[in-house]
Amino acid sequence: MGIVTNMAKKVIEDKVEAQINIVQAKLETLKAKAEASKATAELKVITDLLMKTRAIDHKLSDLKTSGETAYQQSKSDLESRVAELEKSVRAIEAKFKAA
Repeated sequence: MGIVTNMAKKVIEDKVEAQINIVQAKLETLKAKAEASKATAELKVITDLLMKTRAIDHKLSDLKTSGETAYQQSKSDLESRVAELEKSVRAIEAKFKAA
């Protein structure tokens, strides 16, 4: 692999890692709000999403060590999972704002 390819991969990996960190921080904040307001249903969803962030974090680790052939497929899968997670977090945020 060339230097440019390694740099491009590093940028992608850093971007996904930053997205995961932002989602985790939002989920922790939402979890605290749910606990404070005794929103049991939302708390369960938030806890499930936190588990998904851990799984995505593990996928990111796999991506960093994957070979060239598997890299693109792993990257696409990871980006899709992060986008789905971000969408779920926005939905929960909207519920709390509406309440």
